[in-house]
Amino acid sequence: MTEPLLKMRGVEIEGRSDETWNPIINGVDLTLQRGEVLGLIGESGAGKSTMGLAAMGYTRDGVRISGGSIEFDGIDLLTASAAVKRDLLGKRIAYVAQSAAASFNPAHRLIDQHVEAPMQHGVMDRSESEEDGMELYRKLRLPNPDEIGFRYPHQVSGGQLQRAMTAMAMSCRPDLIIFDEPTTALDVTTQIEVLSAIRDIVTQFRTAAIYITHDLAVVAQMSDRIKVLLKGDEVETSDTRTMLNAPTQEYTKSLWAVRSFERPKKPAIATGAVPLVSIKNVDASYGTAKVLHDVSFDMHAGRTVAVVGESGSGKSTTARCITGLLPPTVGQVLLEGEPLPASYKKRSKDQLRQVQMIYQMADTALNPRMSIGQIIARPVQFYLGLTGAEKRRRVDQLLEQIELEPTEYYNRLPSELSGGQKQRIGIARALAAEPKFIICDEVTSALDQLVAEGILRLLADLQDDLGLTYMFITHDLAKVRAIADEVVVMKDGRVVEQGPKDEMFRPPHHAYTDLLLSSVPEMDPNWLTNLLEERGVDNIGDAAVGKM
Repeated sequence: MTEPLLKMRGVEIEGRSDETWNPIINGVDLTLQRGEVLGLIGESGAGKSTMGLAAMGYTRDGVRISGGSIEFDGIDLLTASAAVKRDLLGKRIAYVAQSAAASFNPAHRLIDQHVEAPMQHGVMDRSESEEDGMELYRKLRLPNPDEIGFRYPHQVSGGQLQRAMTAMAMSCRPDLIIFDEPTTALDVTTQIEVLSAIRDIVTQFRTAAIYITHDLAVVAQMSDRIKVLLKGDEVETSDTRTMLNAPTQEYTKSLWAVRSFERPKKPAIATGAVPLVSIKNVDASYGTAKVLHDVSFDMHAGRTVAVVGESGSGKSTTARCITGLLPPTVGQVLLEGEPLPASYKKRSKDQLRQVQMIYQMADTALNPRMSIGQIIARPVQFYLGLTGAEKRRRVDQLLEQIELEPTEYYNRLPSELSGGQKQRIGIARALAAEPKFIICDEVTSALDQLVAEGILRLLADLQDDLGLTYMFITHDLAKVRAIADEVVVMKDGRVVEQGPKDEMFRPPHHAYTDLLLSSVPEMDPNWLTNLLEERGVDNIGDAAVGKM
């Protein structure tokens, strides 16, 4: 065995709260060889991302490395000068963040941000870096690869933005890449292509990687070894096959067994029942680009309709039409059989109140300068007119509904919450308007499986208690099985198949539905390789490494 590229010994990390330093990582070891991929898994708050950032010699504000050693290729990252670190970061060590939307500069085009590292580190000039970026975009299956780099971050989908960030990390061909949930925002078909590209670059250039994820099936495809963390402690570490087949610790076994939640089947919809929300023959465009084509489907009271499809299929655009953020060019949206004004600006306060939304990325959906109490109180006051003590009582009730203690969380800022807790606040904010219909836009995609299951159970309980209707936008078909009553499959802005969940998961399927179902990762380390072979794909990621 050669000398490890990365050695972390007895790492201790603390976070500050009210002038007190509290432990986050408790003496964890981590070793990584060149070309090796280590999967870091564990529930929200386990310390996965903190450990990944520490591998770069970096901590977030209010966090410090208080003990242990971190050595990269013989360089002590804890004592290295700022100049040495600047030379390493972006060139030899790269990072792919979980939330691309929060990580890109919204004022600059994608290609301008892509070429920054290669130019600053002298790897390529502007022209070479742009050309290489387009090649990376092409092999990561981004649409219009020669043009998409000249868009701004808000002009591409979340999945496309995540792939652009992966391309940026690859731009200098680093020795070590920290992948922090890099496929969180991707649909299953795109995920396969990106996973294959990532795996190939690691293999071909002996790039080491730390792959942080909450998706156990994904980590099975990507990792040589797996390390499990829980509340800053190492639970166990072993090679991937051993970890999947014979975990030794009860906590690890609980992670493996968490996919059990599924709602019972509901009674059939009564003949002639008026849907709560109907989309009727809707077309929609962004500028001159038509993105929805004759979209129609119904959502009945007390039901959950899952809308699935790959990135760019029109799922979120349909949601924007329902909320009035994007007025349809043709067709209409009905609420309890009555047409809604196309634009939210023309809707009454009560019409606005009835349709609420929970967003995918709680990090960017919550105002970081407002306390949790203030965030929830705004819709309480705006829609219900409550003030003073009545408003506070209602906010406390909402916090209790989402299973957070009011006295503990009311005055906290979003930055003081875990990902799952932030998403619960997003749910409370939507509930504050007392709506009948809630759009859940990829609400569990950024969460680990234990926390995601908790959110799904919470949504199910709230639906039963309050009679809510959900439009559940997702690319995760496991979540569809768990929570949906009906399923709508979209592709290229069109509905290609729809029906009750049980029927949708039984063959025969529309060819595209079959593609989606066959693309859901399995807990088998050979699954991705076998799937690519079945589809006749040779090294999707070969060209993703572009030119040296």
